[in-house]
Amino acid sequence: MFSSYDELNHGLVSARREFDAILLASHESSSMNTLKSYAAAGALALAALAPGAASAAGVEILNEGFDNVASLPGWTLVNNSVPPGTNWFQGNAGIFGAQSGAPDAYAAANYLGAANGQGVVDNWLITPLLTLSGLTSFSFYTAHEATPGFSDFLEVRWAGGSGGGPTAFNTLLATFGGVGSPYPTDWTAWSSNLNFQGEGRFAFRYVGSADSLNYVGLDTVRIVTAVPEPSLYAMLALGLGALTSMRRRQAD
Repeated sequence: MFSSYDELNHGLVSARREFDAILLASHESSSMNTLKSYAAAGALALAALAPGAASAAGVEILNEGFDNVASLPGWTLVNNSVPPGTNWFQGNAGIFGAQSGAPDAYAAANYLGAANGQGVVDNWLITPLLTLSGLTSFSFYTAHEATPGFSDFLEVRWAGGSGGGPTAFNTLLATFGGVGSPYPTDWTAWSSNLNFQGEGRFAFRYVGSADSLNYVGLDTVRIVTAVPEPSLYAMLALGLGALTSMRRRQAD
């Protein structure tokens, strides 16, 4: 497992240099040595594309600190509450401060998601459309105001594809709050890995009877997706393709 991008890059450069040296040596060796050289080249490429390398060679595709909830680029706010009230809004530093940044730099939702705090809250905060390239890390912080007699509830969901409506989010990744699962009162980090290639979105759903809910906060949503270097695939194809060709020649 690579501990840093610098170590990963150093490993890739070393792999390329060794690969070039193997090819040069193969011109001066017997057929059997050439066969072994190509096999080594293929092994090097495979090692570079191991899961550890893929997860280390990631690119950050989203890092949202909610400095301005009213103008989040690409995000979608959907209030399916009955009757609908207030969408997700800018955090209230008077209730509690943000996990990072300015005191009010977080997204918040409360019982007023249903008009006048009466009815059923079903309030969605949906990320922009994202393109994932394999192993992806998804993380954020959440907290709530603990008030006796109230129990907040938050769902974290995923939907593959370009659809952005709430009905598309059939995959439940996590829940916070509810019976037997107290909602954290201090900012608490949550993270998970998702192995997916293609487009999709994550969503936060604040839901429940308005008379049972209180106030939750969401901060520092970060998504990093793995991006293997395309040239490594070429190295792998060359090494393993040549290995197959040499085996056929020896069989003849």
